[in-house]
Amino acid sequence: MKNTKYLTIFFSILLSLAYLGNAYGQTAKLPTKWTFEAMKANGPFSDYPRPQLVRKEWMSLNGKWDYIGGKDKTTALNPKSAITFAEKPEQILVPYCPESVISGIERKQEINMWYRKTFEIPKSWKGKQILINFEAVDHDATLFVNGKKAGSHSGGYDSFSFDITSLLNAGKNTLILAAHDPNDGRTPSGKNGPRGDYTFSSGIWQGVWMEPIDRNYIKNIKLLPDLENSRLKVLVEAGSASVTAIAQNGKEIVAQADGFAGTAFYLPIKNPKLWSPDDPFLYDLKIRIKDNKGMITDEVNSYFGMREIKLGKVGGVIRPLLNGRFMMQVGLLDQGYWPDGILTAPTEEALKSDIEFTKKAGFNLIRKHMKTEPKRFYYWADKLGMLIWQDMPAMWYQHEDTAKTRPAFRKELKAIIDDHYNSPSIITWVPFNENWGAFDVPEITDWVKKYDPSRLVNGNSGFNNNPGYQKAAGDPKNGDFVDTHIYIGPYDASVPDGKRAASLGEFGGVGLFVRNHMWPVENNAYGYEPTKTALTDKYVLLMTQVEQLMKYKGLSVAVYTQTTDVEHEINGLLTYDRAVEKMEIERVSEINKAIIEEGKKLQ
Repeated sequence: MKNTKYLTIFFSILLSLAYLGNAYGQTAKLPTKWTFEAMKANGPFSDYPRPQLVRKEWMSLNGKWDYIGGKDKTTALNPKSAITFAEKPEQILVPYCPESVISGIERKQEINMWYRKTFEIPKSWKGKQILINFEAVDHDATLFVNGKKAGSHSGGYDSFSFDITSLLNAGKNTLILAAHDPNDGRTPSGKNGPRGDYTFSSGIWQGVWMEPIDRNYIKNIKLLPDLENSRLKVLVEAGSASVTAIAQNGKEIVAQADGFAGTAFYLPIKNPKLWSPDDPFLYDLKIRIKDNKGMITDEVNSYFGMREIKLGKVGGVIRPLLNGRFMMQVGLLDQGYWPDGILTAPTEEALKSDIEFTKKAGFNLIRKHMKTEPKRFYYWADKLGMLIWQDMPAMWYQHEDTAKTRPAFRKELKAIIDDHYNSPSIITWVPFNENWGAFDVPEITDWVKKYDPSRLVNGNSGFNNNPGYQKAAGDPKNGDFVDTHIYIGPYDASVPDGKRAASLGEFGGVGLFVRNHMWPVENNAYGYEPTKTALTDKYVLLMTQVEQLMKYKGLSVAVYTQTTDVEHEINGLLTYDRAVEKMEIERVSEINKAIIEEGKKLQ
């Protein structure tokens, strides 16, 4: 009781600080312990944003930008020219969306957003090509540099870059980014859409940064562990160049191999240390390219994990096998929403904290639900040892203007897979959820499986559920999982069908009201318990039933709803502000780990 009292006092003080510390005057409806730090930051997210392709030199553009936004402003959809800013425009804190309190704007559905930033190129970059990188802008973005168009991009959840070298001045330079997001459900938007449950978000919502490169540089790398042959497949996308790849364990060189850009080659990894949630070992990787004169034109640092995920039979039952052995996947549905940053975690520490909490609570799986995260989220999952199911954000109106909407969905699905292909933590792609925006589900499921055969595919998680405004696509009858959602569950969960493993893609959803830590709306859940102990008892009971399904009905995956409360939903293990653990986490961890260990005995 004393702890609850102190937490309440602490967060009352924090709320006051968030109000006083925000230079723009907004009051955080529900601050986190990171809100004030984020609001006052001059350069949020100062860690290198792309951990699997790291260069020594780079410059963050996160921080204060000039801003103009609103439904009635000049359209930002594929403009031919940039607008003129007033003498003293509003300012927005990038990379937080304008709907968030941290951004300093906090308005609903801007639709048309214009951002302006002035900067100077470091003198040490003279003679280099300059790339500007956007980790995510929702949804259509057009960039102008010193008044000239640099390029455009469509898609709210994938990263993109422009070479702006030819548009730069010797001294001061000005960027103007136009972002347009109608939030009309006709593009991939997940819960961030007209039929989503939560606050919309739009515009820049992940980091912006620049880096100097040579004319011939490493554009991308693809890494594929091959356990059967004790090797790593390496494909480097660059111009005409020779490639050297060096794998290391700390300072020790494990392997070195040479090849050519555009052609796959292999690094032999003798007696590989395997990556798993129990031991998330990562090898360091250095890749350099040389021109035809033997000069090094680019060098990047990366990492990889030697792991394999596939289906196989265990005691005659089809199950997912990690490194050749069955591991029961005990997971949390993780929506990645924040009361202060909406789709963007307030700080790097906050981004990491949700994974750390999930690990502490004894889970080995996160189902990243209906959104993507910055690349550093997946880095922490790789490093800390957390399996990831990655959802594709749904679109909502797939039957309207199909010649436009459906190709856009397919394009962004491919881009998301490409963005996160190298992450060992990601073991399953989920193209559709509960028939939301679903179309051509068997075909898309097959396409994903062929495009990335190294991972499992869950074509339509919770195919037994369906929004009432459209016809259900239902079970695609292909892919790797038979997946139903049962609230509260878990009984009546899927069973294997001979070709696919059984997954309970969502269940639980039991709520607990925690005064002073709820979003200021009417709160709800699928069921309720009156106290922390009662809620923990309920969870232990549900998981004991999951264990029965695992042992006797062939269940291989169970995903509990959810990591945190999200706005009106109060069915999290944590409150929305991440301040209160709503269950007795030691008991949660104990039952989770016990079930995972029982699963290992089924080999």
